[in-house]
Amino acid sequence: MAKVSKNQRTDRVKNRQQVKMAKIVVAEKKPNGQYRFRERIVPLEAVNQAVQAG
Repeated sequence: MAKVSKNQRTDRVKNRQQVKMAKIVVAEKKPNGQYRFRERIVPLEAVNQAVQAG
């Protein structure tokens, strides 16, 4: 059995699939005059739907 060093580079990165994501920040004004910022992370293809939803 071969030993694998913890510093050895492996090909794990090559096999990984990447999903493009986008961060949406929505500002809402509360009844007391302060602002609340809501953050969501959604897939890049669903940005328009997420913005329309709120």
